[in-house]
Amino acid sequence: MKKILSTIAISTLLSASLYADMTKIEIGAGAWSQTPSGTANYDRGLGITGTNTFDETKDTSAYVWMLIKHPIPVLPNIRLEYTNIHATGKASGSWNGQPAPVNTNSVLDINEYDVIPYYNLLDNTFWTTLDLGLDVKVMDLDYKVEPNGAFTGYEDTYTLPVPLLYARVRVEIPSTNIGLESDAKYVTTGSSTIYDVRAKIDYTFDISTIVHPALEVGYRTQKIKIDESSSDVKTDMDFSGFYAGLMLRF
Repeated sequence: MKKILSTIAISTLLSASLYADMTKIEIGAGAWSQTPSGTANYDRGLGITGTNTFDETKDTSAYVWMLIKHPIPVLPNIRLEYTNIHATGKASGSWNGQPAPVNTNSVLDINEYDVIPYYNLLDNTFWTTLDLGLDVKVMDLDYKVEPNGAFTGYEDTYTLPVPLLYARVRVEIPSTNIGLESDAKYVTTGSSTIYDVRAKIDYTFDISTIVHPALEVGYRTQKIKIDESSSDVKTDMDFSGFYAGLMLRF
């Protein structure tokens, strides 16, 4: 990928000493060592009335992200993210009209896709960056209750799109290559709340004038609480743990 330089003539809007910002691209990938906890309750009728309880076994999940910032103020910048979550647990209750035996295993896989248009309110102003925007999070969930003896198991998939408010704060420590950053996605309605919060530290290596590689280490916590009377699946799930990855800045 190439570094794109874009200079805007803004003499009619700002003083001649100011310059248009550059287009910036950042790409990151890594692993999130998260521990699931909580429950999910199913009440779909037709013999499907069960409960899943996570066994709080740590699992390492992959994540990738991309950030594109451009110099056109009226258009939002964009951030794209993908995260995979894998969690195991125990299922009880009735599934397809069959009672689940004691110690019946369950598996939940969640693929999360985040599309985040945002505006840059501060751009390294006094070493501080502030972004505000909207996250459109799409969660593809695949839930399985595994067979156990005469019990034949159960499988279900569904997609949950959720709009969340998005905020990001970043502080560059002067005279170093160290950055401190935190971002949050949040929505609450009625008795339901979903949030995704991260805090990290990163270090950028000055080994190239075009591509700047970096390392990031942080902590991430995510909550998915759905408790609406109209919902046949109610959840109170938490996924939390440390993550680490590599970044490229163009």
